[in-house]
Amino acid sequence: MAGINTLTVTYYLAIEKYPPLTAIFPNFAIYVLSAIIIAAPVLTLTGYIHYKKSNVYKAEADLGMEINPYNRRLLLNTEIMLPIFLQMSGILTKLAKNEKITDKESEELVNLHNDLSQYIDLKHDKRYAGLIGTDIEQLKNNETKMK
Repeated sequence: MAGINTLTVTYYLAIEKYPPLTAIFPNFAIYVLSAIIIAAPVLTLTGYIHYKKSNVYKAEADLGMEINPYNRRLLLNTEIMLPIFLQMSGILTKLAKNEKITDKESEELVNLHNDLSQYIDLKHDKRYAGLIGTDIEQLKNNETKMK
Protein backbone atom coordinates (compact mmCIF):
# COMPACT_ATOMS: atom_id res chain seq x y z
CA MET A 1 0.00 0.00 0.00
CA ALA A 2 2.84 2.40 0.80
CA GLY A 3 4.43 1.74 -2.59
CA ILE A 4 1.17 2.40 -4.44
CA ASN A 5 0.67 5.57 -2.41
CA THR A 6 4.21 6.77 -3.18
CA LEU A 7 3.86 6.07 -6.89
CA THR A 8 0.49 7.85 -7.03
CA VAL A 9 1.62 10.90 -5.10
CA THR A 10 4.89 11.28 -6.97
CA TYR A 11 3.24 10.95 -10.36
CA TYR A 12 0.23 13.22 -9.84
CA LEU A 13 1.95 15.87 -7.72
CA ALA A 14 5.43 15.95 -9.24
CA ILE A 15 5.67 14.36 -12.68
CA GLU A 16 2.33 15.54 -14.05
CA LYS A 17 3.16 19.15 -13.11
CA TYR A 18 6.67 19.11 -14.63
CA PRO A 19 6.61 19.02 -18.47
CA PRO A 20 10.09 17.49 -19.07
CA LEU A 21 9.12 14.49 -16.93
CA THR A 22 5.71 14.25 -18.61
CA ALA A 23 7.56 13.68 -21.89
CA ILE A 24 9.38 10.71 -20.33
CA PHE A 25 6.30 9.31 -18.51
CA PRO A 26 3.24 10.26 -20.60
CA ASN A 27 0.83 8.33 -18.38
CA PHE A 28 0.63 6.71 -14.96
CA ALA A 29 0.87 3.11 -16.23
CA ILE A 30 4.22 3.71 -17.95
CA TYR A 31 5.51 5.42 -14.79
CA VAL A 32 4.46 2.46 -12.61
CA LEU A 33 5.91 -0.10 -15.04
CA SER A 34 9.26 1.72 -15.27
CA ALA A 35 9.37 2.18 -11.48
CA ILE A 36 8.79 -1.55 -10.98
CA ILE A 37 11.38 -2.54 -13.59
CA ILE A 38 13.99 -0.20 -12.10
CA ALA A 39 13.05 -0.20 -8.40
CA ALA A 40 12.71 -3.95 -7.80
CA PRO A 41 16.29 -4.86 -8.79
CA VAL A 42 17.75 -1.74 -7.17
CA LEU A 43 15.93 -2.35 -3.88
CA THR A 44 16.86 -6.04 -3.93
CA LEU A 45 20.51 -5.20 -4.53
CA THR A 46 20.43 -2.54 -1.80
CA GLY A 47 18.94 -5.02 0.67
CA TYR A 48 21.54 -7.64 -0.24
CA ILE A 49 24.38 -5.18 0.24
CA HIS A 50 22.88 -4.00 3.52
CA TYR A 51 22.47 -7.54 4.85
CA LYS A 52 25.56 -9.32 3.51
CA LYS A 53 28.24 -6.91 2.38
CA SER A 54 28.18 -4.03 4.85
CA ASN A 55 28.69 -3.78 8.58
CA VAL A 56 25.39 -1.96 9.02
CA TYR A 57 23.38 -5.12 9.72
CA LYS A 58 26.01 -6.32 12.19
CA ALA A 59 25.83 -2.97 13.98
CA GLU A 60 22.03 -3.24 14.14
CA ALA A 61 22.28 -6.73 15.61
CA ASP A 62 24.88 -5.59 18.14
CA LEU A 63 22.69 -2.69 19.21
CA GLY A 64 19.69 -4.99 19.55
CA MET A 65 21.73 -7.27 21.78
CA GLU A 66 22.90 -4.36 23.92
CA ILE A 67 19.50 -2.72 24.25
CA ASN A 68 17.33 -5.77 24.91
CA PRO A 69 18.05 -7.20 28.40
CA TYR A 70 16.39 -10.50 27.50
CA ASN A 71 18.83 -11.06 24.63
CA ARG A 72 21.75 -10.23 26.92
CA ARG A 73 20.45 -12.67 29.51
CA LEU A 74 19.99 -15.39 26.89
CA LEU A 75 23.57 -14.93 25.69
CA LEU A 76 24.94 -15.06 29.23
CA ASN A 77 22.86 -18.12 30.07
CA THR A 78 24.19 -19.90 27.00
CA GLU A 79 27.79 -18.94 27.72
CA ILE A 80 27.55 -20.25 31.28
CA MET A 81 25.51 -23.39 30.60
CA LEU A 82 27.33 -24.83 27.58
CA PRO A 83 30.55 -25.75 29.44
CA ILE A 84 28.47 -27.30 32.21
CA PHE A 85 26.45 -29.38 29.73
CA LEU A 86 29.65 -30.46 28.00
CA GLN A 87 31.23 -31.55 31.29
CA MET A 88 28.07 -33.36 32.39
CA SER A 89 27.78 -35.23 29.10
CA GLY A 90 31.42 -36.34 29.39
CA ILE A 91 30.83 -37.62 32.92
CA LEU A 92 27.59 -39.35 31.94
CA THR A 93 29.40 -41.04 29.05
CA LYS A 94 32.08 -42.32 31.44
CA LEU A 95 29.47 -43.53 33.92
CA ALA A 96 27.58 -45.31 31.14
CA LYS A 97 30.80 -47.16 30.28
CA ASN A 98 31.35 -47.98 33.99
CA GLU A 99 34.55 -45.91 34.07
CA LYS A 100 35.81 -43.96 37.09
CA ILE A 101 35.93 -40.16 37.17
CA THR A 102 39.48 -38.82 37.56
CA ASP A 103 40.49 -36.30 40.21
CA LYS A 104 41.06 -33.68 37.51
CA GLU A 105 37.53 -34.16 36.13
CA SER A 106 36.14 -34.00 39.64
CA GLU A 107 38.02 -30.73 40.23
CA GLU A 108 36.73 -29.30 36.92
CA LEU A 109 33.21 -30.24 37.94
CA VAL A 110 33.63 -28.46 41.27
CA ASN A 111 34.94 -25.37 39.44
CA LEU A 112 31.96 -25.39 37.07
CA HIS A 113 29.65 -25.81 40.05
CA ASN A 114 31.24 -22.77 41.70
CA ASP A 115 30.91 -20.72 38.50
CA LEU A 116 27.25 -21.60 38.27
CA SER A 117 26.68 -20.72 41.91
CA GLN A 118 28.27 -17.32 41.35
CA TYR A 119 26.19 -16.78 38.25
CA ILE A 120 22.96 -17.53 40.08
CA ASP A 121 23.74 -14.84 42.65
CA LEU A 122 23.89 -12.01 40.10
CA LYS A 123 23.87 -9.23 42.64
CA HIS A 124 27.32 -10.13 43.95
CA ASP A 125 28.92 -11.46 40.78
CA LYS A 126 31.33 -8.78 39.54
CA ARG A 127 32.06 -10.52 36.22
CA TYR A 128 28.57 -9.67 34.99
CA ALA A 129 28.20 -6.27 36.67
CA GLY A 130 26.55 -3.81 34.33
CA LEU A 131 25.59 -6.47 31.79
CA ILE A 132 22.25 -7.43 33.26
CA GLY A 133 19.85 -4.64 33.99
CA THR A 134 17.10 -6.68 35.58
CA ASP A 135 16.53 -6.45 39.30
CA ILE A 136 15.99 -9.96 40.63
CA GLU A 137 14.06 -8.79 43.69
CA GLN A 138 11.71 -6.79 41.46
CA LEU A 139 11.10 -9.87 39.31
CA LYS A 140 10.34 -11.93 42.42
CA ASN A 141 7.92 -9.24 43.63
CA ASN A 142 6.19 -9.20 40.23
CA GLU A 143 5.83 -13.00 40.31
CA THR A 144 4.35 -12.81 43.80
CA LYS A 145 1.88 -10.12 42.70
CA MET A 146 0.83 -12.19 39.67
CA LYS A 147 -0.02 -15.20 41.83
